[in-house]
Amino acid sequence: MTMGMAAVASSDGILLTTDADSMPMPSWLEATVAALDHADIVMGKVIRTGRDPHALQDRIERYYDALHALRRRLDPVPWEAVATHHQTTGANMGIRASAYRSIGGFAPVANGEDARLADEASRAGLRVRRDAASIVYTSDRREGRAAGGMAQMLHMLEAADVGAVTLAHPQDAAWQYRMQAMARTAYQDDRLERVSLALGLPRDHVIGVVRDCPNAEAFAMRIVPEPPAGMRIVPLAVAEDVIARLVCGQVAA
Repeated sequence: MTMGMAAVASSDGILLTTDADSMPMPSWLEATVAALDHADIVMGKVIRTGRDPHALQDRIERYYDALHALRRRLDPVPWEAVATHHQTTGANMGIRASAYRSIGGFAPVANGEDARLADEASRAGLRVRRDAASIVYTSDRREGRAAGGMAQMLHMLEAADVGAVTLAHPQDAAWQYRMQAMARTAYQDDRLERVSLALGLPRDHVIGVVRDCPNAEAFAMRIVPEPPAGMRIVPLAVAEDVIARLVCGQVAA
């Protein structure tokens, strides 16, 4: 990334990342650059290929895709793709050099640097778009080089019982999404008392956060805490049942 930054230093160029065991589609560059017309960072879709399908990982990914679709239904943003997904991975990412520079680039950590970059970007008020038109095919190998990477995760899930897979309760996640949508509107309409009342926060605290935020995205990402009772953890089967009922409107989001 340092070499890339040096190469585009004279202009607001674009940096793209993928993995050594991955193969972008021929349309990858075109799709990712087009997506960056609408956002500061694009997280493309990664599709696992190989001889060893992983049913449990497929199931988990379907769940998170449904959760992200619910998020954008409850908290729509104009820069999101029509065909979207849940993934946040350096195996398929495009970012403007100015955006990369403004948030300090990748953190020097052993793993999770891609998700951390996306989180920091949102908290800084940058537009993060998850676009399923940008596709990279990646290996489903179980032996990898990165500690905590996809290969290690697939290997761990291989021996896992489905009942051992736990996730944040989707109703608690939905509460956060609704509150983020409310915070965006309140920021834009300068009605901060709505945020104070809905979240139980002192008005002075809300005003202090507003002063540090350049836009509604940064405010929404920074001001909303965990649900009042905390984030409950439930088995995958329970989360799947609840998300299905949330999507169908059988339970309140």
